[in-house]
Amino acid sequence: MSLDYLTEFPLWLGIVIALGVVALMEITAYATHRWVMHGPLGWGWHESHHQERLGLFEKNDLYAVVFAGLAISLFAGATFAQIGWLFWIAVGITLYGILYFIAHDGLVHQRWPFRIVPKGGYMQRLYQAHRLHHAVDGREGCVSFGFIYAPPIRVLKDQLKRNAAVTDRSARTNIQA
Repeated sequence: MSLDYLTEFPLWLGIVIALGVVALMEITAYATHRWVMHGPLGWGWHESHHQERLGLFEKNDLYAVVFAGLAISLFAGATFAQIGWLFWIAVGITLYGILYFIAHDGLVHQRWPFRIVPKGGYMQRLYQAHRLHHAVDGREGCVSFGFIYAPPIRVLKDQLKRNAAVTDRSARTNIQA
């Protein structure tokens, strides 16, 4: 197999496709995190991420393996079929995975051998937003499901308060019933 098909595809268009896929991956990751990982189907893997990690890996890391497998399959398919745009989609998914690893695993969860705590700006907001995601026990009532986009902290704190009020009302209703 040759990579000649890549030279026939405009580089600028490939970069645009890759960056567009990064943006689409954040939307996909939000939806997957919110409705699959925190849903009944995906909580079996993701629950490990909301507990203290014992060792280097957690069951939740299987999600990264699935997405990496998708990117690898797309790279292989693009090369086999000689499709330039498919190659750049795989590049976009891979770039998103790198950003996820840096922001989520490294910055937020400190899974690196050194510690970085941002003192301001967007990186601090991202750090705080994900910390607020872990502020509740279990899979219900969480906020901030994105990985590289973080809503304003004030908005997330208000949402957490509303979620707690709904949970408290629900618990009281169940006790009285």
